[in-house]
Amino acid sequence: MGDTNMKNYYQRLDRIGQTHNELAKGYVTEVTDDGLIVHRPRRVRRGLAPWRGILFVLVMGMLFKALLLAYIGEAEYASRVASLQAGTTAEQVGAFVMKADPVTQYVAGFIAPYIK
Repeated sequence: MGDTNMKNYYQRLDRIGQTHNELAKGYVTEVTDDGLIVHRPRRVRRGLAPWRGILFVLVMGMLFKALLLAYIGEAEYASRVASLQAGTTAEQVGAFVMKADPVTQYVAGFIAPYIK
């Protein structure tokens, strides 16, 4: 009888320790229907934050290209990209990235009246 009680005791201690560790990472306090205040571990979103950051960088890069295209004009922009294509490997990669695609041209046409 003593061994069973000790086993249950240590299982309860392990469960309390796990709950404490989960609550230490953040918790949400709720009041149940009967008025009991309960703390529940905050759910952690995983996998979404890197994609959100990558998407943010891509959108900001596209906006930068569109702003640059609208500001200096299409002919000057094309000549600068062409000069990059004649350079080193890093400059050629930059020319490929900065090449005016249809989305960039559309956004540049939309924001051009507001810049000049």
